[in-house]
Amino acid sequence: MPIAQNRAMTDICRILRRRLPGALSALLMGACAGPLPQPWEKGLLARPDMAMDVSGLEARFGDHIYGSRESASGSGVAGGASCGCN
Repeated sequence: MPIAQNRAMTDICRILRRRLPGALSALLMGACAGPLPQPWEKGLLARPDMAMDVSGLEARFGDHIYGSRESASGSGVAGGASCGCN
């Protein structure tokens, strides 16, 4: 009888070891997600002073710095970026 109980506890521990990290990470990701903006709040978020880029010139300068550090041409473009090796 104690051997059967030990085997059952081992099976429970094995199941918990497999599923507990995934369940905890899903719980934490759900807790970190904030509420979505309501339709009446979207007008406020669309104002120019709420933009991530302060100005076009500053954005171009940031892209230039990023491209210089990455040593790749077209670093801000979605396609065709590579290490630049020939």
